[in-house]
Amino acid sequence: MERAVEAAKEDFATVRTGRANPQMFQKVLVDYYGTPTPLQQLAALANPEARTLVITPYDKSALSAIEQAIRDMPNLGVNPSNDGNIVRVTMPELTEERRKEYVKLVKGKAEDARVRVRGIRRQVKDDLTALKDEIGEDDVARGEKDLDALTKKHVDLIDAALVAKEAELLEV
Repeated sequence: MERAVEAAKEDFATVRTGRANPQMFQKVLVDYYGTPTPLQQLAALANPEARTLVITPYDKSALSAIEQAIRDMPNLGVNPSNDGNIVRVTMPELTEERRKEYVKLVKGKAEDARVRVRGIRRQVKDDLTALKDEIGEDDVARGEKDLDALTKKHVDLIDAALVAKEAELLEV
């Protein structure tokens, strides 16, 4: 459940908020000599200004592949440019409509995380039910009560992260 919450927070970080953030490029895969490679393994990412990100590749031959991978990445809406040494990404201002689209996207990611937590709950509940003969009904009931509390705690953590990301997205 903890990993589901962490995965949700990482997913939220990949949604842009108007500021350039290296975490937004966390899931960008670059076709590097025929192999999909994470951008962080191919380049250094720097954030010199609030809306600008500078990507310095370790191998200059990967420059155009990095630029193409960023351009093809859905939900970023950026147009990178390269000067032969670095790739510069300037984030355009978010329109109100685009912000609302991102809020919907984040809500979908939050729901996916909640479903993962509930799936884990269902799995553990089935395991507890299978142990009913060995440990007794009282212990199973106590375990289910603890499991419900744990599930609620993790769903609340996801909801709190969602509220924070929504506020960040809608902030002008």
